[in-house]
Amino acid sequence: MALFRAALLPLALLPAVLAAPAPVDPAHPMITPPPTRVKREPSLTDDIDSYVHSILGDASSWVASGIPAFFQGFPTGTAVLSSLGISDGDLDAKPTQILNLPAYGNWTDEGWNVRIHGNVFKQPNISQSKVDDLANVFLIDVDIKDLPADQQAQARNVTESIFVVQQDDQNVTMNFVNDVSVRPGASGGAVNARGGAQSINLPYLTTAEGDFDAFVKLRNTTGSTGGHMLPGNATSSIQTLNMYANGTLTGNATAYLVPPTGFTIISDIDDILRVTKIYEPKEGLLNSFARPFTQWENMPQIYANWSASIPDFHFHYLTTTPEQVTRNYMEFIYKTYPLGSFDTRPLNFSDVSATLSIRRFLLDKIFQTFPQRKFVLVADTTNSDVMKAYPALYKDYPGQVQCIFLRNTSATDSGNKFPYNTEGFKDIPQNNYMFFRVPDDLTNLDIVNGQCYNATIPQNVTFKTQGLPFGLGNAAGSLAPPSTWAVAVVMFGMSLAALL
Repeated sequence: MALFRAALLPLALLPAVLAAPAPVDPAHPMITPPPTRVKREPSLTDDIDSYVHSILGDASSWVASGIPAFFQGFPTGTAVLSSLGISDGDLDAKPTQILNLPAYGNWTDEGWNVRIHGNVFKQPNISQSKVDDLANVFLIDVDIKDLPADQQAQARNVTESIFVVQQDDQNVTMNFVNDVSVRPGASGGAVNARGGAQSINLPYLTTAEGDFDAFVKLRNTTGSTGGHMLPGNATSSIQTLNMYANGTLTGNATAYLVPPTGFTIISDIDDILRVTKIYEPKEGLLNSFARPFTQWENMPQIYANWSASIPDFHFHYLTTTPEQVTRNYMEFIYKTYPLGSFDTRPLNFSDVSATLSIRRFLLDKIFQTFPQRKFVLVADTTNSDVMKAYPALYKDYPGQVQCIFLRNTSATDSGNKFPYNTEGFKDIPQNNYMFFRVPDDLTNLDIVNGQCYNATIPQNVTFKTQGLPFGLGNAAGSLAPPSTWAVAVVMFGMSLAALL
C-alpha cells in the first residue's frame, strides 16, 4: 500500500503544475494574518505511519514552496504544552531564549537604520524517550535508534527546536557592540564599525507567535578608539556591529550596515548551497533532521571567489524554512560560506498559501530597502515561487536585478521529477540570467558588468512548463503542455509501471 501511495504521488502534483498562481501586487506586500491552525502535531499514541503519509500527501505544496512538507504546521505556544503534557507552571522556571537573526541596515537621511528580527521562546523539558518518539514521526523507514550516534544527536536537537514555546508580549532590548572579528574576504570586504555601541529597546512587543521585526535608528556613538560609524553616503564598505539580546546568552548575531549603492546577492540555501533533495521525501527528511549539513559540490569556492573579487559584495541568505529549525542553517552557512544577513519564515506565515507569499514579501522588503543597489539572485528550479518571483523582480524593479542564476536540478539529479515553468524569462535578455548544472558553470562570468551568461552552458529554455514526462514541453517551439486529463493519463501510466 505504501508503494502504491508513493507511485501515485505524481498525480497529486497536477494542480501545482497546471494551475497558474494568482498574481501578487509587489507594490503593496502584506503579511497575511495568522492562519487557523489544524492540530498537526502527533500525540505519542498516534499512528506514526499515517501521520507521515498525510504530510507527504501534500507533496505539490512541498515542492511549490521549495521547502519540505514536514516543515509545515509545526505546533506553537500552548499547542506545544498540551501535546507534551506540560503545564504553564513547569515552563515558568525555564530561561527565556532568543533567536536573533543576522540583520541588514540601510542608510537614510536620518542616518543608519537596522532591521532587527527574530523570535522569543522557552525550551520545555522533554524526556529523551519522548523526543525519540517525536523524532521518529519525521523519519521514513528508519528508527532514530538505528542512526549513527551523531545523527541521533542532530535529530533530537532539531526535534527539540520544533517543540519550543513562543513568548508573546515580550520587550526585546538589543545591545550593539563594535567588536566583530571580520575574517579577510569573508563577506565582500566587510569591516568592523569604529563606533555605534548602544542599547536599543524595540518599539513593539513580540507578536502572539513570539516574533519581533522592526527597523531601529542607530546613534553614531563614539567607539573605544575615538572612531565613529562612517556615513553610508561616504563609504562603499559594509560595516558590522555585533548584536547581543539583553537577558539571554542565546541571542547573539551580527548586523551588516549596507551602503545605498553596490551589489547584493540574495541566495536560497536548500539544494543550491547544501544537499537537501527536497524532491525525494526519505532523503529530504534524513538530510534535514539527522545527517550533517553537506555543501553542494564546490559551491563554497564559487561564493568565496565572488566575495574576494566583487568589491563590497553584500551576502543575504533567504530561506522559507520556519524559524524554529534555522539555527542549523545559520551555523552551516557561517562555517561554509561568506558572512551575511539572513531571512527566514516568521511563524505567522505558517500554512502553505502563506509560505508561497513569504519569499516574495521578504524579497520586496530588501529591494525597497535598497532601491539603488543591484541584486544577484540565486536559487534552483524546484521552487515554483522562485521561478515566478525572480523574473517578476527583474520587471518590477527595472535596473536592479543584475543576474539570475538558477540551478537546473533535474538536469543532474535523476531523483527530481518535478516540472518547472520558465515562462517568466521570455522577455529577459539572456545576458541577465542563466540556468546552470554544476557550480563550475558559474566561473568566468563578469557579474559587475552584467555578463551573467556562459554561452557554453546549454539553456534549453522553452518559456513553458518543462520537465514533464517523456520530455513534453522541453524542446524549443514544442507544443504547450497537454491538458490536465492527458497529463494525468501519462503520470498514471508511469505510476503503474512503478508498481510492476
